Amino acid sequence: MGVKTHKPTTPTMRFQVTADFSELTTATPEKRLLVPMKKTGGRNAHGHLTSRFMGGGHKQMYRLIDFYRRDKAGMSATVLSVEYDPNRSSRISLVQYADGEKRYILWPSGLTVGDTISAGEDAEVKVGNALPLRRIPPGEMIHNLEIQKNRGAQIVRSAGSSATIMAKEGEIAHVKLPSGEVRLFDLDCWATIGQLGGSERKSFVIGKAGRSRWLGRKPHVRGIAMNPVDHPHGGGEGKSGQGNPHPVSPWGWHTKGRKTRNRNKYSQRLIVKRRK
Repeated sequence: MGVKTHKPTTPTMRFQVTADFSELTTATPEKRLLVPMKKTGGRNAHGHLTSRFMGGGHKQMYRLIDFYRRDKAGMSATVLSVEYDPNRSSRISLVQYADGEKRYILWPSGLTVGDTISAGEDAEVKVGNALPLRRIPPGEMIHNLEIQKNRGAQIVRSAGSSATIMAKEGEIAHVKLPSGEVRLFDLDCWATIGQLGGSERKSFVIGKAGRSRWLGRKPHVRGIAMNPVDHPHGGGEGKSGQGNPHPVSPWGWHTKGRKTRNRNKYSQRLIVKRRK
């Protein structure tokens, strides 16, 4: 994934930085792996707005990604294409297994069309292969990591991200996550070798408000700019302050700095070093 700048034919194009899509090999997704995706507009089942500043956006189809590769253990697969996925920051690859079944996986950097990948206890330690942490040597970059065994990959799935195995003790592995947090994982948890492609994504510049609207992001209005009926910070003559002892949400909850993590959470004991 490379970056592309544009000629300033309009003011919005002057600072815009986008992907050049040079790594993509096809623009046609696998139809059998597409599922319609309904937009919520930030509303719950009762129609009440629970997430503000969401709505609109381009219509999208969800790509079914194989985050659980255990059922194909011992079977090789060939990479058919590298494709764009509108639902995530990373690219995806279409692979075909020896039995003829096609599935999508996240595209790691260095994986090309025609490469052969596999999963299982005896899989080789190379980019794109999925295997248990006990079979991966320390210092190897990994992604698509399971939090609990047999649950499927849940973390380290965004573009350019990777985790690193720091050490192993008994049945436990010390893994450094992209946030800097060091966490304990069971050695039977699976992960995929390599770093996800798209590390250049941090250089992208939206460039104009319309591109945010395409993504379904509506303007985020400050509470101080609202009326008193809409927000506790609203009202006042001229540019007045927030009008509260502490910044609050529209419903009066303390925000900006309030700790939200439950210190009694079950995973608290699994964190060796916090990200801060």
